[in-house]
Amino acid sequence: MELEFHQLDRRYESLRVRQPARERRLLASLAELGQQMPIVVVAAPAGAHVVVDGYKRVRCLERLHRDTVQAVSWEMPEPDALIFRHRLHAEGPACAIEEGWLLRTLYEDHGVSMEQLARRFDRSVSWVSRRLSLVRELPDVVQRRVQEGRVAAHAAMKYLVPLARANAPACVRLTDAITARSLTTRQVGRLYDAYVSGTPAVRELVLTDPGLVLRLDDEAQRPAADLPAAPGGAVAFLSDLHVIGAVARRARQRVREGLALVPADRERAWRACCRAQDDVDQLYQQCREVLTDARSRDAHGDSGIADVRPRCPPDCADAPALPWRDPQGAGGGTSAGAAP
Repeated sequence: MELEFHQLDRRYESLRVRQPARERRLLASLAELGQQMPIVVVAAPAGAHVVVDGYKRVRCLERLHRDTVQAVSWEMPEPDALIFRHRLHAEGPACAIEEGWLLRTLYEDHGVSMEQLARRFDRSVSWVSRRLSLVRELPDVVQRRVQEGRVAAHAAMKYLVPLARANAPACVRLTDAITARSLTTRQVGRLYDAYVSGTPAVRELVLTDPGLVLRLDDEAQRPAADLPAAPGGAVAFLSDLHVIGAVARRARQRVREGLALVPADRERAWRACCRAQDDVDQLYQQCREVLTDARSRDAHGDSGIADVRPRCPPDCADAPALPWRDPQGAGGGTSAGAAP
């Protein structure tokens, strides 16, 4: 049969993950060859037809400004049609989140019990429960990103769901960050590992500047043959220094923008600032002793690095992430880790 688009009920479109690359290929095929396979619908009251399979074809045909779509109707209730469609495509790689969306729809909207779902999907009740928990624990905004194809479903299942269980707001922030950068599943995994194993400062950096975290991780993963010979994990040490600099610059920016703190919080913040300054001062002194002693001195007894200074002012927005700074700064007043 041929149906017009206004006759289609697309209530189950959100049960599928969009795949932009595959949809572009389908669009090109439909433009060249026309529709080769009909969509699947089931009859609904008032003459509407509920789409069960073929949402990509419907979207592509609309983009091509076609008037009608070829369809075939299954004479069965909607729950049976949804389950049958899933079993027809069961030979492909299963998407746990899509299965969770389908099970939640059948359980909550159609009243199919968990025991019936387990029997119809040839699974255990425990499997049904785990799939339902998967989509219930993932924040709605994250699920929308997955449905839109802006976050890989596998990345959401493997990394964002565990993060949502531990810290839902952090999961949403990380989703926003990776969506803006179109990161791969492997990159999301690296960020998740850094967040789980990192300090509070590192976790905040993962959520605010994941690109920097990935660059530092790339630097740390470079083959030893590509690195200058240095004992004691030089790359990891340099990465730590880059993180210290990045966190200090972000904290300075927060101070510039204004801090709405009550007196008790201001006192705590000042104590923390003093501790940070002390930590950075001690780090600088140790680095100065170790790095200076490690270099061979010239005929005048100079190490060659004692007087190195950054070429950009410390507060310059484009200042490079230097390994260390003179604690007196360009103005000779404050430590690199202290508040301006």
